[in-house]
Amino acid sequence: MSDTAVYGALNTVRLSFPAPAVLLVELHRPSDLNSMNKAFWVEFRKVFEAVREDTNVRAVVISGGEGKHFTAGLDLKDFTGSLIGEAQDPARKAIGFLSLVNAMQASFTAIEECGRAVIVAVHGACIGAGIDLMTACDIRYAANDASFSIKEVDIGLVADVGTLQRMPKVVGNDSWMRELAFTGRRFPASEALQHGLVSKVVPRTELMATALATATEIASKSPVVTLGVKHILNYSRDHSVADGLNYVGVWNSAMTNTQDLQIAIAANLGKRKAVFPKL
Repeated sequence: MSDTAVYGALNTVRLSFPAPAVLLVELHRPSDLNSMNKAFWVEFRKVFEAVREDTNVRAVVISGGEGKHFTAGLDLKDFTGSLIGEAQDPARKAIGFLSLVNAMQASFTAIEECGRAVIVAVHGACIGAGIDLMTACDIRYAANDASFSIKEVDIGLVADVGTLQRMPKVVGNDSWMRELAFTGRRFPASEALQHGLVSKVVPRTELMATALATATEIASKSPVVTLGVKHILNYSRDHSVADGLNYVGVWNSAMTNTQDLQIAIAANLGKRKAVFPKL
């Protein structure tokens, strides 16, 4: 049975199961434009580390919930002290800052490591850290009112939570990527679609239904295979073709021993829908 209680009390995100085995994670600071305060980074990581262990979850959708925008990015009011701070020994300040950044990076890397397909559905503005979040997801959809900006350059920062590492591999257009990172200019959903940052743009009223339909379809597949596909895609992204081919061969030499293979073959031969057990 799907139950959000296992994730504990949360203030900056809201969880629900809108479809069987599909977890909806909504950014939930609407009065603050879903900006990401210190508590958000802790809770978000907690959720996705728990997803990895929750066998009731087979797919995840991330949305901006009831907020006017998906996210305004980093909550600068909450982080001003961490970014500027009082005068102190430069080395100690650097060590403290690095610890903070590593923890924030881990919050979004947890999306990649959760073992489930994660779909992000973006509406309104998606600023700064919002792009860090979405580029860690597997599938990216946008409403036709969505706009995006790698805003860190305008607040005196080099984006450091994943955009500069993941987005070039997502879009495959180095010139466009560099233009956005250097200028911080806002670009619309149509441009994001043109360059492959998102794979689908739909009317705002259809966004959640579209994302949930894809998640529901994925949730009907073998959870062993879904986990494997995600793991192999991430591995192949970061390694050579030769390494990726060798690794998937080793992976399947073990993972084809699953009962899910027999279930899928029998269902195909019998022209019926396969039903797979939980992980």
